[in-house]
Amino acid sequence: MKYTKADLTEDLRNLGIKKTDNVFIHSSMKSIGEVEGGADAVLDVFCEYLAENGNIAFPSHSWAAMSDEHNIFDPEKEPSCVGILTEIFRKRKGVLRSLHPTHSIAIMGKDKKYFVKDEHLIDTPCGRTGCWGKLLDMDFKIIFLGCGTKCNTYLHGVEEWLNVPERLTEEYHKYKIVMPDGTLFDRDSKRHYNKDGNISDHYDRIQPYMEEKGCAGKGKFGDADCVVEKAADIYGLTSELLRKNINFFGFE
Repeated sequence: MKYTKADLTEDLRNLGIKKTDNVFIHSSMKSIGEVEGGADAVLDVFCEYLAENGNIAFPSHSWAAMSDEHNIFDPEKEPSCVGILTEIFRKRKGVLRSLHPTHSIAIMGKDKKYFVKDEHLIDTPCGRTGCWGKLLDMDFKIIFLGCGTKCNTYLHGVEEWLNVPERLTEEYHKYKIVMPDGTLFDRDSKRHYNKDGNISDHYDRIQPYMEEKGCAGKGKFGDADCVVEKAADIYGLTSELLRKNINFFGFE
């Protein structure tokens, strides 16, 4: 079956997404199946549905490329390393990309300027006062579109805010950010660190608890299996679990 924009818009409604919602999307384009118009049509569905009265955001991370050697982050040129939809979205007219050298977010919508404001001042991957904290403050819904919930970068933020040990490097890495006026801004920032492996491989441990509490909506977007969760619900439940076991997501 080849899906149309109308088909996918209906799927979005069936997922419980309203036109006034703030939505953050982790995505796998190939999981959706064949779409008339391809990836651009998929993005059209979200933008046309949400951008006027809500906000639509995608991760536009560059952590895979940024290093002590490649340390100048140009938001206009640095590719996103987390999927084709994120890379196409960040280049769209009207989209703003936050000025974080490793964990930027691209956003379109009525609150986009507020959302990205002062992100260049954040000195950790997912600082509480930056974009990742605004997912909580602005009551975002997070859609896992055909990619599972292990990719939940927001949980990196929650662990960071709750001071889970051994999640960030002790040392700061030196980056330079290309600002809108073309000047370079020096930004020292920590990076994610897990001594035993990739901690996000364990982020799906929270799902049974989310489902038990009725906080994990499920549905389809094209062929893709989707999970929809509120940032506030993820934060609340994760806080409870980490109070009982600070290493809930850790390695045994």
